[in-house]
Amino acid sequence: MRIRIVFGLKNRGAFVPFHHQFLLAQTIKGLLLTGGNREFAALTEYNFSGLKGQTKISRKGLHFYSSRVTLVFSTSNQSFLDYFLKVLFEQKEIIIGALQLVPESCEKEEPVAIGDAVKFLCISPIVPLQVTFNDEKSKRFINPETDEFSDLLYEATLQRMEASGRFSPDELASFYKFQVLPDREYLQRIQDAHKKFARIYPLFDLDVRYEVRGYTFPFTLFAPQPVQQYLYENGLGYFSHKGFGMLDLANQDSIRTQSDLEATYA
Repeated sequence: MRIRIVFGLKNRGAFVPFHHQFLLAQTIKGLLLTGGNREFAALTEYNFSGLKGQTKISRKGLHFYSSRVTLVFSTSNQSFLDYFLKVLFEQKEIIIGALQLVPESCEKEEPVAIGDAVKFLCISPIVPLQVTFNDEKSKRFINPETDEFSDLLYEATLQRMEASGRFSPDELASFYKFQVLPDREYLQRIQDAHKKFARIYPLFDLDVRYEVRGYTFPFTLFAPQPVQQYLYENGLGYFSHKGFGMLDLANQDSIRTQSDLEATYA
């Protein structure tokens, strides 16, 4: 289930870094721990976007000027979602970067029909490689148009689906069809404009700072419907619970178009 959480912004003009997923991840983890449920505090099967609102760019980052700011949050676990929202709305104020946010409301996104071939947009960067301490491999660039890129995301997807405990071995074995087909025209346009669709991002885990390479571009995914649904609800690639890999359908309005992301991520 995907929801939009609406916050009131008390200090319009305040800012967060361009990539502020790590700040959101720390806040969400803190909320989960505050609630006192150890099982939910350890759960990683959820995903979220960056903060959305009326913004202007400066050297400091993204300055928010709208009276309200939204966050898209998604998970397949309804009980976990109820727990998270309960803890969140018990807070009088949430600080993200320099933003002073007041939880106001949440609304469910309309259910969507997903088939075996879906065009997705990246709401947040996709990370195809795991990280280990003191290792630069996670920052290696991989051409999204190669089989290696698809294969790495396929492996990450099956690992996560198996770990969720919601799919039988026979079901997992049947999910062998998987191909990521990037929008070649978009990639060329970004390169012609001397922008980037792949960047290095900070990631924090157990107080250790890592760096990962994340990718943002529209693509078509060919995979069985249960796989598509799982990725739509829980994100693609590694570190979805750190705010990476959130997807949206190309014809949906969680975020309007891929061009809306270019100012932040490209």
